[in-house]
Amino acid sequence: MKTKTLKHLLLLTAALTLTTSSTWAAPNQAPEATKPFITEAPAGAYGIDPSHADLSFRVNHLGFSAYTARFTSFSAQLQFDPANPNAMSVTATIDPRSLALPAPPEGFLDTLLSPAWLDAAQFRQITFRSTHVEATQTNTVRISGDLTLHGVTKPVILNATFNGGYAGHPFDPNARIGFSARGNFNRSDFGLTMGIPAPGSTMGVGDTIDVIIEAEFTGPPLKTVQ
Repeated sequence: MKTKTLKHLLLLTAALTLTTSSTWAAPNQAPEATKPFITEAPAGAYGIDPSHADLSFRVNHLGFSAYTARFTSFSAQLQFDPANPNAMSVTATIDPRSLALPAPPEGFLDTLLSPAWLDAAQFRQITFRSTHVEATQTNTVRISGDLTLHGVTKPVILNATFNGGYAGHPFDPNARIGFSARGNFNRSDFGLTMGIPAPGSTMGVGDTIDVIIEAEFTGPPLKTVQ
């Protein structure tokens, strides 16, 4: 009886040892290969097409609505690599003075651009520069980057979807691609604390800013058959 019990203990110990070993070995396994974007658009340098781009944001207002506004003057450059999305990078620059509001009361826009809020006279640019791009699913990537707003730089994540593209067209002789991106951050992280509701209240303007981006980029010229 003792011999049988000892054998059982030995088998249990061996099983636990194998389980533990496989668990610790897992992080050393090779990562899954990046899934390429399926598109005819070539790799290369792309610039945003401002005629087909929108940069909006939403913020909770009194708990009653998601107040929506946008910036109308911005630029972006993208290094596009459909075969290896992890190798992509993007930079963007926004003019805060291009803030556009829906039917703003008289003087409200000036208030938001004043030192109490964006202080656009001192901080003339909002910038984003990617630091890491990671493919998450087919045609989706997570873009980690540094957002500089109100003179403060903090990390922000955008989740982007590649909507497709082409290498060019007789009426559009450059490659064209499209992305949709979403993200959020707390404005208080950037020193923008005016009007944030007290804990447990919605009386004010929320801390969380939701970012909504729709963008088309144009790239290398269409190659013609000689």
